[in-house]
Amino acid sequence: MPSAALVLAVSSGTALPAAAGAQVGQQAGQQVSAQSNGHKKVLVQLHETGGFAGIDDRVTVYTNGCARFSRRQTPAVKKCLTRGEMRELRGRLKRLRVGCSEKRPQGADFIKYTLTYQGHRASRYTLPSTWGPVVRQLEKVLHKYTAPA
Repeated sequence: MPSAALVLAVSSGTALPAAAGAQVGQQAGQQVSAQSNGHKKVLVQLHETGGFAGIDDRVTVYTNGCARFSRRQTPAVKKCLTRGEMRELRGRLKRLRVGCSEKRPQGADFIKYTLTYQGHRASRYTLPSTWGPVVRQLEKVLHKYTAPA
């Protein structure tokens, strides 16, 4: 009959069974991960989906000026916007009114734009006047920073 071994892990000076030690290690790793991402507060997020081409583009800009760009079938890219791009974006965001979501229109070839800003999120199929400048700039930086080298 095989014998069971008791494996101990030490965490903060306390001996724990291996499973508990692994759990403590995972929790510590999650805390470090959360701390390293803690300084990244989302400024604005755009998610475009739909159309016959199957668009699935995302842009997340953080308050520190850095952003995460992702497109369907390509790896996500993390880059920082220039000071000019951030200044322009912040100016456009001052005029943005997120408003309410729009009901999906009948048909198949529609692009759904979802904007998240200051805790408000809405999805639209037609762009309101205050959305246009923000969406166009976010699309512009998406194409700039995800273009092949």
